[in-house]
Amino acid sequence: MAAVQSAGILLHRAGATEVLLVHPGGPYWARKDAGAWSIPKGEVEDGEDPSAAARREFAEETGTTLPDGALEPLGSVKLKSGKVVHGFAVAGDLDPEAIVSSTFELEWPPRSGRITTFPEVDRAGWFGLDEAREKLNPAQAAFVDRLAASAG
Repeated sequence: MAAVQSAGILLHRAGATEVLLVHPGGPYWARKDAGAWSIPKGEVEDGEDPSAAARREFAEETGTTLPDGALEPLGSVKLKSGKVVHGFAVAGDLDPEAIVSSTFELEWPPRSGRITTFPEVDRAGWFGLDEAREKLNPAQAAFVDRLAASAG
C-alpha cells in the first residue's frame, strides 16, 4: 500500500528570511507549540498533481489564494506517520490575522456523543527561519533549510 501523500506551500517574504506557518486546530493541538506547527498542506487526491494540491490546500487552510507564479519545488519529506509531504515555496505576503480556515467535525469530548466543529488551522504567523525550525513538525523543518539554501 502506497504512503499517504500530502502537498503544501512554504510562503516566504523579506528575501526568504520569514516564512508563514500554521497551527493545527482542534483539541489535540490546543496546548502544543514547538514541533506542532506546519506549512499549509493537505492530502493529494488520486491522480492530482502535487503542486495543484498544494495550491488548493493553501486556499482551504488560509482562505487566501496564492499569487500567480511558479512554485519552487522543495522536494519531499517523510513524517513519522509514514505520510510523504511534498513542499513548494513561493514568495508572497498575507495578514495572518485574516486567515479563514476550512473546518472539520469531531466528537468532543470523546464518547460524549456531541459533534463539535473545529478549524483546520486555528492561527498562523510569520517566523524567522530559526524560530520556524523550532515550531515546525521536525520533518518539515527540512523545507526551511532547503528554502534557505536556494535563496543563499
